[in-house]
Amino acid sequence: DKLGALEKNAEYAAELTQNHIVSVNGTYQIVDYNSSLTSSWVPMAKAMNADIYLANLSGDVLLCTHRSNCSHKVYGIDKEIIQQVEENGIYTEVGKMGEIYKSSYYTVGVPMYLTDGRVAGVVFASSSAQGLTDFMSEIFKMFLLSALVMMVVTFALVYIVTGNLVRPLQEMVKATESFAKGDFTVRVPVNERDEIGKLSMAFNNMATSLAQQETVRRSFIANVSHELKTPMTAIIGYADTLLTVRLTPERQEKALIYIENECRRLSRLSMKMLELTGLYEASEDSFNPAEIQVDNFLKEVKELIDCRLQEKNISLDVFCEPKELVKKFDQDLMISVVTNLIDNAVKASRKESKIVLEATPDHLMVQDFGKGIPKEDLEMVTEPFYMVDKSRSRAKGSVGLGLSLCQKIIELHDFQLKIESNPGKGTTVSVFW
Repeated sequence: DKLGALEKNAEYAAELTQNHIVSVNGTYQIVDYNSSLTSSWVPMAKAMNADIYLANLSGDVLLCTHRSNCSHKVYGIDKEIIQQVEENGIYTEVGKMGEIYKSSYYTVGVPMYLTDGRVAGVVFASSSAQGLTDFMSEIFKMFLLSALVMMVVTFALVYIVTGNLVRPLQEMVKATESFAKGDFTVRVPVNERDEIGKLSMAFNNMATSLAQQETVRRSFIANVSHELKTPMTAIIGYADTLLTVRLTPERQEKALIYIENECRRLSRLSMKMLELTGLYEASEDSFNPAEIQVDNFLKEVKELIDCRLQEKNISLDVFCEPKELVKKFDQDLMISVVTNLIDNAVKASRKESKIVLEATPDHLMVQDFGKGIPKEDLEMVTEPFYMVDKSRSRAKGSVGLGLSLCQKIIELHDFQLKIESNPGKGTTVSVFW
């Protein structure tokens, strides 16, 4: 390397200088250094593009190949540098040698020994480090450029990645604002399978659920409004007639009977709605399952529904097998289920027909032999206010909430409801427990 080459030249210059040292009156001095030494040093200095100079132990420069305006002789060498050469046998530096140079130089200093082994002076060789400075400058520039490029690339990547992460969240915010306005049709695009993608899928599922609930809510309100409006309109009409028109006793009685029937239907509607609402808001405290003796339970149901059966002279055949069958359920809620199922069976049955109520370890069954339910209506009969034959159902006092109420109670018990029907032959409703 550069310092190694300078060291070899400095050592060679020191050997040449030793040959020109003589003793005069007991002291050592250099003889003929202006001619012989200079002519020996100059070729080496030119070959290395370097300065070669000699300093005594006081730091005074005695000889230098750099003849014009020699700053070496003007400033001299720091004594600390001379001491380092004496102690270590060499000195190296990449710098300005104190104030000698205006820019960085490679410098090597080696001792010049006397015949008795003492150090008489130090020979230095210095060469410009401008190439290194330029190289370091270029390296620094490349580093700055690379750092700038990396920063730009990093910011671009961060912008892209952050944008990809934030964009779905921004779309969710917009969708949420739409939900607040009642629009549940907005969906968030799912482009990835990462956590954000899973969140987007969950958000869309929530939106679908909200849309379904909103549809049910609107349908529920519309149906309630219709169910309330129809009898109320009739009641108001008959009441106005009774107040303003002179009717025969027979027509008055007929109007009053109609008003009474419609009021009772409104009462049933209110009770059904309260029951259904209560089930949707049911807590653990209001749900009390217990071990129930099924045979006794069926007998109690038969007593409760007996008056309804007598209206159409319909018989109810009750079977429980085995007699000692015990099941765990909320008795009050299950009474509501069975009485609703039997009431529906009564409405669908002809006079003087029969209904079967049967309990087994697997299921509880209510079977009628009436008109049945069309296949296309089977999947909808548990929806609130859904009625297969709306005109006849309303005429019979139905409001379309019975099976919806049953379905909710059965779900609360973790039971399953199954409805099978053969139009013209009857319907079988089974509760699997």
